[in-house]
Amino acid sequence: MSNINEMNVGPRWYVAHTYSGYENKVKNSLEKVIENRGLGDRIFDIRIPVETVIEKKGDVEKEVEVRIFPSYVYIKMVMNDETWHAVRNIIGVTGFVGPGSRPTPISEDEVRALNLEGTAEEKAEEKRVSLAFAVGDNVKIVSGLFEGYTGTVQSITDDQLLATVLIKRGRRDVPTDVETSDIVPENA
Repeated sequence: MSNINEMNVGPRWYVAHTYSGYENKVKNSLEKVIENRGLGDRIFDIRIPVETVIEKKGDVEKEVEVRIFPSYVYIKMVMNDETWHAVRNIIGVTGFVGPGSRPTPISEDEVRALNLEGTAEEKAEEKRVSLAFAVGDNVKIVSGLFEGYTGTVQSITDDQLLATVLIKRGRRDVPTDVETSDIVPENA
């Protein structure tokens, strides 16, 4: 691994691959290694990109934190033999992202897209809604003007606040816009 020192171009973001579900364990272990070995001047930051998702099931809403890239941990570090070994020898790390055993830093465009740099205030997370149904599912309308009707979801708006439901009226299906908070899966 002597060619790792030749790669040293200052602090860059690298991606470590982990076992599934080990992201937080790897982050905590690496923070302890940094403290114990005094690597704070070479390993600067460790991130696990997450987003907050609001799961809706009828009237019940629950906030859940979801990993954007499961099994990956982002590390801002100066790459050299010592830091490479420190990260690579953490239990749960399978390796760095890059060809062969050569870690490749992510580009500045990727850093901006992932919002890895900046303060906590700048990282105000946008919450996404996760619904208990999808396009094509049979649903039941539990409140509002069409309460008691059943139908099939034809489309859902991008903000996931409205759904077009095909309600059977007589011999034909009538497309009706209904708030997603008024809909539950038919089998619920």
